[in-house]
Amino acid sequence: MNNYSRRNFLKSGITGLAMVFGGELILRSDANPTESSGTYTDYLAYLEKGQTDNTNNQNEWAPTEDNILGPFYREGSPFRAKISPPLSDGTVLLISGRVWGYDTRKPLRNAIIDIWHADKHGQYDTNSIVAPGQKVTYRNRARLITDENGYYEYETIHPGPYQLSPGIWRPNHIHYLVRHPEYKDLVTQLFFKGDPHQETDRFIKDSLIIDLDRVEVGNTHYEKGVFDIVIERKE
Repeated sequence: MNNYSRRNFLKSGITGLAMVFGGELILRSDANPTESSGTYTDYLAYLEKGQTDNTNNQNEWAPTEDNILGPFYREGSPFRAKISPPLSDGTVLLISGRVWGYDTRKPLRNAIIDIWHADKHGQYDTNSIVAPGQKVTYRNRARLITDENGYYEYETIHPGPYQLSPGIWRPNHIHYLVRHPEYKDLVTQLFFKGDPHQETDRFIKDSLIIDLDRVEVGNTHYEKGVFDIVIERKE
């Protein structure tokens, strides 16, 4: 498979483990069976562990703190797990987590999460004027739906900071709007440990700061982190 180049893959229109023989698609002779990722019992144990270890930097079980909506929210973002456009400038960032009910301590399925953030240079897509009749691209923004285990995951790029006024900067952050029909809407933001602009940001909250792991892949790398969210039931 090392000699099976990406260009040949795109030209053939078949998967890397397949080949065409006699006009039929067959599995390559050097393909190995897919390895098991664990048993169903392992999976249940994982979920049980998650229900007792599901907060970020909070020492006690509590609803996720809110934060400002900001001026850059836009309705109607598309549902997709890739937030940034393909080949966007910046470090690839993978964020995952679960949405939990504060009252039940159980994961919430079908919660809708709006995600939006600035690009590497601190620019939102709303900074560009959309001409009449021009299609809105929703760059660096999307919506997600949690699965039956309350899980969500998305890929984007690490957003950049931007300056509000002389000496005043907003640190790297990602906006969240979390909604569920039985729970209160939550508007919040996600921040990353080690950002020097957090020291002067008036909106920062320690419980919303997470650690990021650096993952090496060949000659490049990406970052990944976990951000779990706890929301309150409607009264």
